[in-house]
Amino acid sequence: MAKTEAVEIEVGERDVRLSSPDRVYFPEAGLTKRDVVDYYLAVGDGIVRALRERPCMLHRFPKGIEGDKVHQKRIPAGAPPWIETVRVHFPRYDRTADELCVTELAHVAWAVQMSTIEFHPWNSRRGHVEQPDEWRIDLDPGEECDWARVRRVAHVAHEVLDDLGATGWPKTSGGHGLHIYVRIAPEHGFTDVRRAALAFAREVERRAQDDVTTTWWRKDRDPAAVFVDYNQNARDHTIAAAYSIRGNARATVSAPLTWDEIDDAEPDDFTVHTMPTRFAKLGDLHEGIDDAIFDIAPLLEWAEGDEAAGLEQVDEDPPASD
Repeated sequence: MAKTEAVEIEVGERDVRLSSPDRVYFPEAGLTKRDVVDYYLAVGDGIVRALRERPCMLHRFPKGIEGDKVHQKRIPAGAPPWIETVRVHFPRYDRTADELCVTELAHVAWAVQMSTIEFHPWNSRRGHVEQPDEWRIDLDPGEECDWARVRRVAHVAHEVLDDLGATGWPKTSGGHGLHIYVRIAPEHGFTDVRRAALAFAREVERRAQDDVTTTWWRKDRDPAAVFVDYNQNARDHTIAAAYSIRGNARATVSAPLTWDEIDDAEPDDFTVHTMPTRFAKLGDLHEGIDDAIFDIAPLLEWAEGDEAAGLEQVDEDPPASD
């Protein structure tokens, strides 16, 4: 096949050069590099809101999803001068990285030109990198856990959030789990946000003991349970953003949901093929997220109670679970 000429795509006030637009990234789904760009343009307001001003790790697939995946933290040399970055420090290695910091849709299109499929942002922003403003509830199903159980746990989590007076914004993970985001004031460090997240997870576990685990080590978990992964709030831990494509054969998407949709939604309902029409009809279901700020003080009180009772505390620097 002859090499396709590069094209210029107008994105807002920018012209983004897209080389090899016909390169196939998803063979089974029949999607090209240009299709990936067009998808992100179609959900532009949503993906920019999900990434805005956050340090962002890029999951790149230079040869498509059947090739190797590259986890890219540092912006490569030669990026256009209008690309914005945020410098983050990694204490374990005493190194820094200038990571992509999306403030406009052209930044997303440029990242796709660099073969990015998945966008994994921090839960803090460049104005307060060390103080998260997003509390993430990750409902991670075990190997033998079915989707019905994930749904049940999501409703229990919603119940606990309602009791706290917190607004949760659910989305599919793009895999087999669910994520719920809660906006918080950037007033606490990562350790305290994780303490709060663990206290919440334990309360969900108390209310749904047959369905939920908070056991950190995978080998010690019930494989049929839903792990409420509080350590997704650790520093430099990232998960796929709302509207991010996932690098799987089905080209699924991490899709915002309403709470009422959870009982009917299936993870494979939301793909690069289906999301643009859904977005055109519903808009960004997370549009109001920045206006619903929750004070985690009650959760920190729960954490203090758990710690006083001798329950395990969070580590300053959590290990990998496997």
